[in-house]
Amino acid sequence: MSDDLQFKYEVEIKTADKKQKLTNEVKDELKASGMMDEKGKLKINGVSAKMLKRMKQEFVDCPVLKREVQFIPCFVCPNFQSRVTGKVLCKGDNL
Repeated sequence: MSDDLQFKYEVEIKTADKKQKLTNEVKDELKASGMMDEKGKLKINGVSAKMLKRMKQEFVDCPVLKREVQFIPCFVCPNFQSRVTGKVLCKGDNL
């Protein structure tokens, strides 16, 4: 692993049985950052439709917010560093 990725937490990604619904707040953030079109379809550069479908069923136990968070909001969080073999590298800064 390279030294330029600085993270405090290595958080395991878990999978839910069914697709989780994104909150309107998260949808607005995704639209503002260009990761979702006006129709509410996710479009993240470099991420295939198949991977997006999988990401919608994933969640993490967020060490910063101290609760379960869907993977998509985790992915767009400023603390998100990288996703490595079933884990998220998190900076752990207060939000």
